[in-house]
Amino acid sequence: MKPWMKIVAAVLAVIVLAAGWLAWDGHRRFTAPGPLSRPVTVIIPKGSGTELIAQSLEGAGVISSRTVFALGVKLRRATLKAGEYAFPAQVSPEEAMRIIAEGKVVIHKLTVAEGLTVRQVLDLVREADFLSGPVSRKVAEGRLLPETWHMTRDEMRDDVIARMEKAMAQTLDVLWVARAPGLPLKSKDEALILASMVERETAVDAERAKVAAVFYNRLAKGMRLQSDPTVIYGVSEGLGELDHPLTRAELQTNHPWNTYTIDGMPKTPIANPGRASLEAVLHPAKTDALYFVADGTGGHAFARTLDEHNANVARWRQIEKAGK
Repeated sequence: MKPWMKIVAAVLAVIVLAAGWLAWDGHRRFTAPGPLSRPVTVIIPKGSGTELIAQSLEGAGVISSRTVFALGVKLRRATLKAGEYAFPAQVSPEEAMRIIAEGKVVIHKLTVAEGLTVRQVLDLVREADFLSGPVSRKVAEGRLLPETWHMTRDEMRDDVIARMEKAMAQTLDVLWVARAPGLPLKSKDEALILASMVERETAVDAERAKVAAVFYNRLAKGMRLQSDPTVIYGVSEGLGELDHPLTRAELQTNHPWNTYTIDGMPKTPIANPGRASLEAVLHPAKTDALYFVADGTGGHAFARTLDEHNANVARWRQIEKAGK
């Protein structure tokens, strides 16, 4: 072999060895644990290319080399997706790529408690800083299903509200079909109104069906429902809360929700009832009770006669007095 051929062969061998070492080192760095010392969340905007994503990850400390990351993504032909991503400590560049390529975005939770009014729910949605857009959707009272909602960053607020509204309609449709026979309800709307009252009257699951039955019994006898939460809803202009106990004057205030002054049910729901209250209204307990009042334990004392009820009220007043 001529001398120059030996030189060329040697140079080629060095190049091959160097390329092999670089490939091995690149693979090692791409698959090895990264520099991140603690979990971090990174938002990748829509339209971000691989280079910009690599730069963002390097800036957040997820990876130590944007070049290694970008090359690894290219060699694996991965398609990276926009979104909000949570990366665990010491995540490798390869695993970071996989998280983004698979679209494993951060899921945010928004808990809507049973018994909140539409005004209160819309405020929760408005205050959720991971959502986007204004709250412009108009929703009738009682039409949003309470539960823990899951959503991703930058979902539109009106879309989230629409989901809640659709879920309530679907839930009410399903439960209405399976309702107990003989209920004195003319429509699903009446069921929703009564369920909202049950929701605001008690948080004790075991009582809901009995509270519903009391309301039915009073309606059957032509008695007014006399539910304090309906009065609160009216005088609070739909907020559903007061910063003071109900006054005698407020109980006598005439408005379409005051079940002390009007016959039958209020004109609309007074809150967003949960599934349990809807089921209670559509499957009420069997009881001849006509009254209930708080018993000091978080529940209520039920009574068939006014004398029994007055005795229960007296006991409750004593409990209230002792607690002051």
